Amino acid sequence: MSTNLDSAFHLSQLAHPLLEASGRGSIVFISSVAAIVGIRNCSGAMDQLTRSLACEWAKEGNRTNCVSPGFIRTPINHHLLEDKEILAAESNRALLGRVGEAAEVAAVVAFLCLPASLYINGQVIVVAGGRTVNGNA
Repeated sequence: MSTNLDSAFHLSQLAHPLLEASGRGSIVFISSVAAIVGIRNCSGAMDQLTRSLACEWAKEGNRTNCVSPGFIRTPINHHLLEDKEILAAESNRALLGRVGEAAEVAAVVAFLCLPASLYINGQVIVVAGGRTVNGNA
């Protein structure tokens, strides 16, 4: 397993007794659009972990979902977005014509933790401005 996947798996196992006791817990993993559009050296392991745990833990009333962001403006990649060619290329890949904002990803994560999403389980929700349906992915 990759380091992130290994950490996610172990944290999930540690949280499981608390989720089980609540009878209505929610885990939201963060993956990457790279697992969907097939970017080199990326796998869909986190997406599959999401589905597997959703199947395993649903009987206890717990939900497991995943958010897969596209290119999102963050402090870590700020230097990349200062390069006009990279910014243009990434913006072109999304149907909405821009890179995403961290708050847009956070809003989806928050929704998946709210009662409004109680019937959503085992899903990978892409927050990428339409990148996965664009021929320029």
